[in-house]
Amino acid sequence: MVDMGAFRDAVGRWAAGGPAGPAEELAGRTGVRAAVLVEGASDLAAVEALAERRGRDLAAEGVCVVPMGGAMSVGRYAGLLGPDGLGLRLWGLCDVRERPFFDRGLRRAGAPAEGVFVCVRDLEEELVRSLGAERVEEIVRDEGELRPWQTFLRQPAQHGRPREQLLRRFLGTKKGRKIRYGRLLVEALDERRVPGPLEGLLRSL
Repeated sequence: MVDMGAFRDAVGRWAAGGPAGPAEELAGRTGVRAAVLVEGASDLAAVEALAERRGRDLAAEGVCVVPMGGAMSVGRYAGLLGPDGLGLRLWGLCDVRERPFFDRGLRRAGAPAEGVFVCVRDLEEELVRSLGAERVEEIVRDEGELRPWQTFLRQPAQHGRPREQLLRRFLGTKKGRKIRYGRLLVEALDERRVPGPLEGLLRSL
């Protein structure tokens, strides 16, 4: 079994100032050929969930989805993994406000920017819009989070906001929730309504 998780962890340590050796060794052992740079773990969960729905094993294909812990780290990761580093092909998934970071980071690393797929606000918003507020609320209820959702709705700061916007904000109010729902929302999607950036990314890999 290809342990792409170990490679991902080694890259994270390398990017944080650790040694290059473990990532370089695992790159050869795993046969990784490409990296998808994403902001966080919820994006990783969504990309992998859609791949699994399509019967694809990204790790076996030599593709590693790499959460960077923020878009401002893209220059660092692109430099380590791209043409001047491990020589991997690079893709990206980001929010529209993060596109300039990706463009600059990839350009400095000598990597093409054509493989960057851009969400309007963020991937959670894309998924909520594709599913519709009613379906997302059903998923929240099925996950046993109806009471926290109702408590959130009663907060004065949330009054008057559109339902889809409220759901997007709710997903970010508890640690780990965005990651869990990143997978759940993708699993609930109608195949005809997969958000464009996510669909485009997976088709390009």
